[in-house]
Amino acid sequence: MMNRLASCLILFVAGSGLPANGAERSVSERLARETWVKDSRLVASAIGVTRRETSIPCLIDRVELADDPNRHHFWLVGGLDGTNESVDVTLRLLRWFHTSDDAKALRESLAVSAVVIANPDGWANLKGGKNLSDGELTRGYPPPPDGYQSQTVPETQYLWRWLGTQAPDIVIEVQRATARRRPGWDAKLADEDDLASQLSRNSVAGVGKLLSARWNVAQDAPEDGQEANILKTADDVLRTLSKSHSEARLERLRRIRRESLEVAKQLSVRYGHSLKTVQYIPAVAVIGRIRLSELTNDPSHRQDAERIVEPYVSGNQRAISDKPSGSDFAGHLVFGELALRAKDESTKTKLIALAKAAADFAFDKDGRPREAMPGHVEMSDAVFMACPILAQVGRLTGDVKYHDMAVRHLGFMRKLCARPDGLYRNSPLNDAAWGRGNGFPALGLALALTDLPAEHPGRTEMLRAFQEHLAALRTHQDPTGMWHQVIDHEGSYRELTATCMITFAMLRGMKHGWLDHATYEPYVRKAWPAILARIGADGSLIDVCEGTGKQTSLRAYLDRKAILGPDDRGGAMSLLVATEMAAFAESRPVTP
Repeated sequence: MMNRLASCLILFVAGSGLPANGAERSVSERLARETWVKDSRLVASAIGVTRRETSIPCLIDRVELADDPNRHHFWLVGGLDGTNESVDVTLRLLRWFHTSDDAKALRESLAVSAVVIANPDGWANLKGGKNLSDGELTRGYPPPPDGYQSQTVPETQYLWRWLGTQAPDIVIEVQRATARRRPGWDAKLADEDDLASQLSRNSVAGVGKLLSARWNVAQDAPEDGQEANILKTADDVLRTLSKSHSEARLERLRRIRRESLEVAKQLSVRYGHSLKTVQYIPAVAVIGRIRLSELTNDPSHRQDAERIVEPYVSGNQRAISDKPSGSDFAGHLVFGELALRAKDESTKTKLIALAKAAADFAFDKDGRPREAMPGHVEMSDAVFMACPILAQVGRLTGDVKYHDMAVRHLGFMRKLCARPDGLYRNSPLNDAAWGRGNGFPALGLALALTDLPAEHPGRTEMLRAFQEHLAALRTHQDPTGMWHQVIDHEGSYRELTATCMITFAMLRGMKHGWLDHATYEPYVRKAWPAILARIGADGSLIDVCEGTGKQTSLRAYLDRKAILGPDDRGGAMSLLVATEMAAFAESRPVTP
């Protein structure tokens, strides 16, 4: 089938060489001319952002998002060399495939998507393969591994990791022919440092190798009689390359087919095995293992959690300092989780006392409630860092003052960080809706509402805040199912922890009736396979934002490192949402 598409594409391209046109230099205007897109199965999105904060546009074939194993997936990459020929031919290839009667049969068995202008700044400013950051985008692959932080070639980083994560069967790079690269089909690629050559020689984004080829576009159509030779060459090459799916696609298919408990077990091998300090990252991972124990009827995870916290329960190790941070408060949730399950009353009392010690920081020395939980540093994270531990301790002790304080703290943080559109700014220093800065309030209120009594007078306020936030978040889900590093900036990278936290909140909300199933279940169905695709069997992850404090600009949030590989923060949130998905599926199955 890949041979048939390649043959048809070559027939089409043979007559589509176009002269450069310096007048077409607005990316948005150029794409707006493709009015046929709105009536096709393509959806517009972006794979990243340049140093000038220009989004790198792509058009995704909707059928690709179903990950049908019986369908081959193609990605075209145009405009990397900054030429009109490359961009125009890429778009015309897409138009032919998605609208032509000649391609109707192919559309039943193939998916064809494209990064249409991979070098938008270079193309718009007639720079050829260079961008506006003194970077050359046609060379230097594999790109620097520092997760989109390059000061010169972030476009190559976004492109490389995007292709690895989407994992097509073949990538076809479309570029203008040069003296070295003659017009026509180029599938026998030399070991050079260009994109097409390196995709088939490296594991891309840790997922696997991709099949790749290059089409060199001439300014003039080839002479009559050349088409047969081009067709035969392409057919022979693709017969060799396309015996099956690419290595990367096979790995993606393996990942997304896993059940929630399977991926939770895989994550539990690497994460949740220590609590050297009682902070939220290791504590959430341990909580994930505690919940996994219940879901699998395997007591070993809970028993290991009990062993991990024993130094704190026995008093041999201090759990909290005199000046704790928000992360310290949230870390104490692990004690409450174990207290809710403890059978020994003495142990339960000690666990409650440990959780209560954190919650008591919300009150002054005379027991009066503070304006807000200390350690909030004016960041939206504090909704998660404080509200759940306060609500949990209220449930464990039966003392309403903790529930009152959870509602009070939420109101304080919303005044600082809630935006009029329903999203949260990370802090008053900048209005950017950081991804995890929205994941924290979503997750925090999902946990707090679980422990806040139905009759509490502040519950209506908290529930409304939760529902309004989730309603705002759902409108920003990416076509692939992810949420972004900056929620409302489609050029920012698709971020794993934010997606896990938001998905958890939707699952918990549906489970308890706070969110409408018919409305929110489709968002979970889209998010879950996207999450799975970013989690390796060994616990390696794709695109986890590094630890992030208050930033003063949108650029600073865009530049936060996207971690590729093992990561404790990402592992903890992935394990938590996997167990929540498993628990939800027991009552109402959700399948990709």
